[in-house]
Amino acid sequence: MTKHKAPKNSQNPGNYFFSLTIIGLFFFIFGFVTWLNGVLIPYLKIACQLNNFESYFVAFAFYISYFVMAIPSSLLLHKTGFKRGMALGLLVMAVGALIFIPAAWTRTYGLFLFGLFVMGTGLAILQTASNPYVTLLGPKESAAKRISIMGICNKVAGVISPLILAAAILGNANELTEKLKEMGGAERIAELNELASRVIVPYGIMAAILVGLAMLVGFTHLPDIDTDEEDEVLAAVNSNKSSVLQFPQLVLGVFTIFLYVGVEVIAGDTIISYGFSRGIPLSEAKIFTSYTLTGMVIGYILGILLIPRFIRQENALGISSILGLIFSVLAIFTAHLDVQSTFQIQLAGKIFSLPFDLSIFFIAMLGLANAIMWPAIWPLAIDGLGRFTKIGSSLLIMAIAGGALLPLLYGRLVDVFNASQAYWIVVPCYFFIGYYAFRGHKIRSWV
Repeated sequence: MTKHKAPKNSQNPGNYFFSLTIIGLFFFIFGFVTWLNGVLIPYLKIACQLNNFESYFVAFAFYISYFVMAIPSSLLLHKTGFKRGMALGLLVMAVGALIFIPAAWTRTYGLFLFGLFVMGTGLAILQTASNPYVTLLGPKESAAKRISIMGICNKVAGVISPLILAAAILGNANELTEKLKEMGGAERIAELNELASRVIVPYGIMAAILVGLAMLVGFTHLPDIDTDEEDEVLAAVNSNKSSVLQFPQLVLGVFTIFLYVGVEVIAGDTIISYGFSRGIPLSEAKIFTSYTLTGMVIGYILGILLIPRFIRQENALGISSILGLIFSVLAIFTAHLDVQSTFQIQLAGKIFSLPFDLSIFFIAMLGLANAIMWPAIWPLAIDGLGRFTKIGSSLLIMAIAGGALLPLLYGRLVDVFNASQAYWIVVPCYFFIGYYAFRGHKIRSWV
């Protein structure tokens, strides 16, 4: 009788769901920290007296850390393993949050940016570990479904976190903006210093929570996933490969991730400033990032329900790219229309006013279009890499730098043209994402 060895990465259902729960908690943290930038951009623009281009260095400092630290993170994980690496990533994020305290005391924009870079570094470590982990934790065919579940954890946090931070630091932003126009000298500096100090408590609490989670990880059992070994068939196919750059599906996937993260960050981090540019007060526009993230949550739920039972992940990616094109063009061409209103909803006995603007609605709908992209691109890009999976994952994490560069370019286009015309930058991005979905991921040789 022939005995068959169980797959290296297989585990019983109890451990499987426990592991997914822990990784889901990490993705919640990713979302909570990442989507604060949409509030920080208009906040620091006022507190540090910046123009549009300068304010988008918030996104640049945060996301460029992925490019700088992805490969060092991979090397670190080789030494520490997934579990200790994740705990270290949480501690690094806590340090970044603490840097906000002296930055606020001195109202130094460069120090704020350094704190964001350090937080991004911690996230790079966590992302480098957790994304391949959740991809390889179960069957390849359902990888997009698992990442969609992680995406819901990420984006639910992204809906909540801007609301919490905006309530803490942008409470009277409209009145303060008007007052600053009439102030001068010491009085103006005192008001700006008070505004800057508002982030001290939220980021101090965040640092404490991150340290607590790092300690929790130390007492949690997570099974090891071995990405260095290949099965016999895959080893035979890759026997002539000596470099990760010999995998076209990965190289094209890296560029696709670069563009995707860029358009995702633009949709989430520019919408508050875009609303303000359209005459909507910051007290109302501050919730717009949550609109975009709500669209993404809906998209992830659809991904869980539809992939792979009714639609393959590559087809879902193609449909998403088409929706992205449609929504971005509609946002641009409806910008000249004055279609604004306010909806009122009652929750827990309180009435909330929700502003509506047609062009902003289409920007928020980009969240729906973008939702399935990360879950679909990642497994398509690392498919068949075998022992090259870790370095391939590092390159994909480096591509998150698209969130650093494309929003910065958007900010420059706003200063040169206007806020609505600057959104043309996302159109060619969606075209290339569509190419990768329908053709690029199938290429297995450069010859």
